Amino acid sequence: AATASDPAPLQYLAPYSGCAMGEYFRDNGMHSVIVYDDLSKQAVAYRQMSLLLRRPPGREAYPGDVFYLHSRLLERAAKMNARTKKGGSLTALPIIETQAGDVSAFIPTNVISITDGQIFLESELFYKGIRPAVNVGLSVSRVGSAAQTKAMKQVAGTLKLELAQYREVAAFAQFGSDLDQTTQQQLLRGGILTELLKQRQYSPMAT
Repeated sequence: AATASDPAPLQYLAPYSGCAMGEYFRDNGMHSVIVYDDLSKQAVAYRQMSLLLRRPPGREAYPGDVFYLHSRLLERAAKMNARTKKGGSLTALPIIETQAGDVSAFIPTNVISITDGQIFLESELFYKGIRPAVNVGLSVSRVGSAAQTKAMKQVAGTLKLELAQYREVAAFAQFGSDLDQTTQQQLLRGGILTELLKQRQYSPMAT
């Protein structure tokens, strides 16, 4: 691990060292998880090193191969074949810090294009007491449909749509008091669903 006070080369190398440790367990038939907290700091450290080496900067002053920096790290996470290998696995959970919630910035879009999905946590929801503060509209799973049961898939699909519509309607409802019955019902149902999905700290499952 490397802290914020460590030199840029150590912050750059720390994720690769952690990945090598996770690969040891994977290659020996065990299941391991590695959390990169966070890869945006590694990208900044890599940018500092590149600028010191006078490499030509690109978008947001990052070097042109910053995408390869993260792809060669994250694509090392894999599940091994039990027939030819020992059947271990390595799961990578990268964390990216956004600036003012801008998910379309250079580093977030790079990592999103590599991973199998993302969970977007929003500070505005956190301050409203909605925890976990997951923005349903911007959170995506590209493998969820393959891993879910048919019933769960049907419920999750409509639920995500309803929550996204609720957030949109709630934003406009702040500017008007005369709401039609359909909008009022949508706000009521969305508020109930939001309360149902709240979780206490260290209580991932409802009792």
